[in-house]
Amino acid sequence: MTDLVTLEAIRAARERVRPVLRPTPVDHSESISRLAGRRVLIKPEFRQRTGSFKIRGAFNRIAQLPPGLGVVAASAGNHAQGVALAATLTGREATIFMPIAAALPKVEATRSYGATVRLEGEVVDECIVAAQAFAEQTGAVYVPPFDDLDVIAGQGTIGLELLEEAPDAVAIVVPVGGGGLLAGVAAAIALAPTVASAATRRPRVIGVEAAGAPTLTAALAAGRPVTLERVSTMADGIAVGRCSELTLAHAQALVDSIVTVDEEEISRAMLLAVERAKAVVEPAGAAPLAAIMADRIPGTGPVVALLSGGNVDPLLLTKMIEHGLSAAGRYLTLRVVMTDRVGALASLTAELARLRLNVLDVEHHRSGLPLAVSEVEVQVTVETRDRAHHDEVVRALKAVGYQVDLVS
Repeated sequence: MTDLVTLEAIRAARERVRPVLRPTPVDHSESISRLAGRRVLIKPEFRQRTGSFKIRGAFNRIAQLPPGLGVVAASAGNHAQGVALAATLTGREATIFMPIAAALPKVEATRSYGATVRLEGEVVDECIVAAQAFAEQTGAVYVPPFDDLDVIAGQGTIGLELLEEAPDAVAIVVPVGGGGLLAGVAAAIALAPTVASAATRRPRVIGVEAAGAPTLTAALAAGRPVTLERVSTMADGIAVGRCSELTLAHAQALVDSIVTVDEEEISRAMLLAVERAKAVVEPAGAAPLAAIMADRIPGTGPVVALLSGGNVDPLLLTKMIEHGLSAAGRYLTLRVVMTDRVGALASLTAELARLRLNVLDVEHHRSGLPLAVSEVEVQVTVETRDRAHHDEVVRALKAVGYQVDLVS
């Protein structure tokens, strides 16, 4: 039987990591709550040191090692930065193996925290093999991202904070990759004594996976860790192909349920966080908010979205915002077929102006299309409020005689 993390270990971790953490008190978003139809509370771990919760588990593990002993880890992002800073804060050397194609900002951030970065392998799995080999050769201690009780205890400190900061929450929604964060939070919630009346129920702990990386869902169904044949999601922070026996055991014993969100839901949640909460979060960090907004969390009571990290490449952020705007119906592309005559395009743009639509792009086509000799096709992209507005625009243009189709 797999041992689970204890309350005593989580409490000890809290005292150990408290001096190095940046406070991240729960915040209430009134605008998001109105949209969700329930009170939504945000745990802003994207504001934590290194930009994610990972410093908690990494520091708790590394601070207990003998002085001067080096550490090694493998990661494409958040875990790398957490280990790097934890090593620096405890006065030891850290070597981090990262994929060759790792995002440059994450590589530079890891170096800036004091680690030696070695770019080896195409994927993180290859980096893990290299890191473990390095540990055997040099005596450095390998620090896993989730398959470790001390790491889980460190992440569980968030659960203790949530019991104090959001005592009325009926659910806590946590992103899931390998399952270490979920395991720690669930253990803290389940094991800590209640401080309210006996009638008060503990909040449910619900994990959120990307639909393209349902690692824990597959493991729970099989009753054992399984390796996914394919992982495909923009949420690289939770793009894990296999959980561990340890994290699975915690999920089986302590987690209430697991839900999934798709790429469009994640994109919309990232955009919503920026617009309504003024929060820049990475795709993995936005997954809990995506689940709440997609009505995957049962009930109507207060719910906590644990926004786990904000380390997103600016180029990726730009793409994600564009994708989120499209997913939210903020862009509309129309195919308009009209008579090829002088002033026709001006008439169309004038009609769009009358409808108070901002034109973002116009493409004018005459050749290679099934058009009559006297016809021309125009593809025009405009800004809209939402998907319902799309239908309004199409109806308005058809009402004045335009031949209009939506471009998917």
